[in-house]
Amino acid sequence: MSLTEYLDDRLVVFLDVQSQGDAISSLIEALDIAHKLKDKPAFHKAILDREKIVSTGIGLGVAIPHAKLSGYEEFFIAIGIQGGRGIEWNSLDGSQVHLIFMIGGPDNRQTEYLKILSRLTMAIKDSERRKALLKATSAKQVIDLFKGC
Repeated sequence: MSLTEYLDDRLVVFLDVQSQGDAISSLIEALDIAHKLKDKPAFHKAILDREKIVSTGIGLGVAIPHAKLSGYEEFFIAIGIQGGRGIEWNSLDGSQVHLIFMIGGPDNRQTEYLKILSRLTMAIKDSERRKALLKATSAKQVIDLFKGC
């Protein structure tokens, strides 16, 4: 399993938003346009409901909002890159968010989900990768940074 299996250049979004809500909406819109969502409002609600439990801002300028719902066959990851000013996300370390990895997929494949989350977390702990992601100017550059992860 490689993270690149779950990535799609249509799901890399270069953001210039003011708020967490705007960032979430932008990524959900990209997912909808790419036909990854079965029910856009239900997915949006699931993402927001999960955020209410505890912030998905994990620190290091990264957030991993996620939702698992019935009826989905495969997992997917949308990536949002906020250049410049960060986004307030109530992160665990208090930092503003610049990198967002929105994960969605089936609710009945917990082991696969945990593997995705583990690999993603390991990949973004690399400070050089995070810096390179923020400097990327194309979806291909972003996806290439996850080859081998």
